[in-house]
Amino acid sequence: MRILFDSKNPAFKEPFGTLVPGQSCTLRIHIPVSVQTTQVECIIHHADGSPALTFSMGYQFKKGAYEIWGGKFSFPETGLYFYHFYLTTRTGGFRLFKEGGGTNMEAGDDWQVSCIPADFQTPEWSRGAVIYQIFPDRFCRSGRCDLTGKLEPYTVHENWYDEVGWQPTADGHVLNNDFFGGNFRGIMEKLDYIASLGVTILYLNPISKSFSSHRYDTGDYKTPDPMLGTEAEFTALCDAAHARGIRVILDGVYSHTGSNSLYFDKEGAFGGRGAYCSQQSPYYRWYEFYQWPDSYRSWWNFDTLPTVNKLEPSYIDYIITGEDSVVAHWLKAGCDGFRLDVADELPNEFLVLLKRRVRQLKPDALVIGEVWEDASNKCAYGVHRRYFADGELDSVMNYPFRTAIIQFLRDRDDGSALRDTVMTIAENYPPQVLLSNMNLLSSHDSPRILTALVDDFDGSREEKARRHFSRQQYLTAVERLLMASFLQYTLPGSPSIYYADEAGMEGYKDPFNRRPYPWGQEDPELLAHFRHLGQLRRDEAALRLGDIRFFQAGEQKLGFTREYQGRQLRVYLNRSLDTWEVSAGNVLLGHNLHTVAPDWVTLLPMGFCITEAP
Repeated sequence: MRILFDSKNPAFKEPFGTLVPGQSCTLRIHIPVSVQTTQVECIIHHADGSPALTFSMGYQFKKGAYEIWGGKFSFPETGLYFYHFYLTTRTGGFRLFKEGGGTNMEAGDDWQVSCIPADFQTPEWSRGAVIYQIFPDRFCRSGRCDLTGKLEPYTVHENWYDEVGWQPTADGHVLNNDFFGGNFRGIMEKLDYIASLGVTILYLNPISKSFSSHRYDTGDYKTPDPMLGTEAEFTALCDAAHARGIRVILDGVYSHTGSNSLYFDKEGAFGGRGAYCSQQSPYYRWYEFYQWPDSYRSWWNFDTLPTVNKLEPSYIDYIITGEDSVVAHWLKAGCDGFRLDVADELPNEFLVLLKRRVRQLKPDALVIGEVWEDASNKCAYGVHRRYFADGELDSVMNYPFRTAIIQFLRDRDDGSALRDTVMTIAENYPPQVLLSNMNLLSSHDSPRILTALVDDFDGSREEKARRHFSRQQYLTAVERLLMASFLQYTLPGSPSIYYADEAGMEGYKDPFNRRPYPWGQEDPELLAHFRHLGQLRRDEAALRLGDIRFFQAGEQKLGFTREYQGRQLRVYLNRSLDTWEVSAGNVLLGHNLHTVAPDWVTLLPMGFCITEAP
């Protein structure tokens, strides 16, 4: 018989998930009588391994062949904590750790618990939202672009359906300077289309004046790229989105600038006031030069992306605290928050200042961080991040859910690993963050979800440019995407559509995941499916705000409930080759199923449905 403890089960830990300072937490451990336990201690330490507290757990009662030992504790301050148990018996003692979903003696991992600020709140409008991510140059072009002041050199595709530029220059550099002319007016003209998907948040990749089409090499933080339009047009876009109940968030790129920028000015395009041009530049202290001007610290050794000293006072003033700082500038222009590029590279102090300033300027603004792992215990550059312990971020890009969904749909998981991933994130994240999580299937940094669901090809760029789905591959990918997106919309968080995924766009990672939206060539089945999912999210508060509990996870089948204020929805997915008969009430949305009785539904292979609890 094994010693039983499951931190995700209220029979063993109550309350579920994170705590706030001073909040009492009860732990119970079930120990076989045969162990002959005389004492149980819970040993808690900080993320850096230093002791936090130790408390004794007392014998409470006997339940069958088990003795139940329990105790209570609370934390005086916020932070990330880990714990295990020490059991003393009549014959000795041993430590008890977590292993898989169970326990193990003297081997395994500690359990985790976070203590978050009592006043930590996320914007209500971000909880359970539907997000639409746009790569601005590639979504929609309206009219001709104003190229006045556009950083050179560049090319503009006349044909919207051209292949994206992928060829390197003669000296092997990839410039990313081919443009299709997507602009603010084009996005505004498509707002009704975006709203038809149930979207409530519009997330735009960088819009500031830059050399490249991706615009992560910022040239001027406070000026829109002229190809996109004017600041007045951006404000008009925000106003039009707000009129449709859609908030707008922008990419904040604050770990580096472009070398071709107002601040560095390596090419001399900005008048020679940059740090590369003069050591008396007002921006000189933003950068770290090993030997001025040609040897400097840069992002991942890309010399076009010089890294900034984030805690340099003049940089903090320019980006955050100044009266017309970058964040103040764009919030005043109409945006509703920021997604922070490479949040791991922004110091905790920087994030605290940024979040505080953003909230001062717009109390319900949203701050999302790009974090690829479990953000609750992220350690970057030797520092444990305090994203939640200090309330630095409202939300993160939820790549763990994406990975788990793909593994399940690619037959690499029978469903149990997906359940474990979902419940681990639910346990480790503050509940308000969980509901605001950016649950994505694709992004500008990953292969398109259709491609990821069927093809792991990792050849050259030239090969990827020529490689496209066969008809059968496409049909298989679509069938899997129907289920993947159904999962995305029924799990806790905010489902995020990367533009054109809903239309059937395929593509490997950068630059092939950044092709122009295929207007007039959309897959009608997929588009209708995403619209149904968006409507379901609008109608059902339980999907936006409800708790989750799995009742099936294994044998290629998933079943879970979402419950809010007494309304319970039941979600079923059958990825197996067999049929699955399930007890079901009124079916709200389904695929590959048929009713066999008033309260029973048969799910065919790759079938799924969501029902009202019978």
